[in-house]
Amino acid sequence: MVPRFYRNTIGKKAVMAVTGVILTGWIIGHVLGNVLIFRGPGAVNQSAALLKSNMALLWGLRAFMLVAVVLHVVAAVQLVRQQRAARPVGYTRQVPQESTFASRTIRWGGLVLALFVIYHILHMTTGTLHPAFSHTVVYTNMVLGLRVPWVAAIYLIAVAALGFHLYHGMWSVFQSLGFASPMISPVRRRLATAIAILVYIGFTAIPLAILFRFLDLR
Repeated sequence: MVPRFYRNTIGKKAVMAVTGVILTGWIIGHVLGNVLIFRGPGAVNQSAALLKSNMALLWGLRAFMLVAVVLHVVAAVQLVRQQRAARPVGYTRQVPQESTFASRTIRWGGLVLALFVIYHILHMTTGTLHPAFSHTVVYTNMVLGLRVPWVAAIYLIAVAALGFHLYHGMWSVFQSLGFASPMISPVRRRLATAIAILVYIGFTAIPLAILFRFLDLR
């Protein structure tokens, strides 16, 4: 029954919606942990140490999030293929009416985010692309890793893409799960806007503060 449900468009959109909610929760937790850097090295380092105190739980969470990411991306790619198969000849001219910039760029934004996640893992998780990575001193990793202008630019571009992606995702998740009543539309828009803006500000503030030396090595 589950494979049959997933094969149709509604099933794929439901998978995208559920995994999107899971990933949004993880992103919010991630930004809340990262902004601890403004409280100094001790706060962010202790937070990271707490997460690593139970490695089985940490790796279990990482595996769960990886599955959510894979399901989200696979469902998105399959939906795009279904849409193209249903309309093999595209419109000669597309005139946006009720669509938003976020919805029109959702696919490109998703590609940017997918590439950024790979870079971010190699940069801040494994340290492969980091100039002086430490598995214990997270504050120093963030400062040294983001004080390079072109690296900070990558993060700022990715965060902008994330903001638009979150806005469209949180706006459409209710519809995908069958909660699209006009009565809750204002709530949907406010919630989507609030989450996108808060996440954008939280993630953007860190590389900017490091670039302008408001945050530096201590």
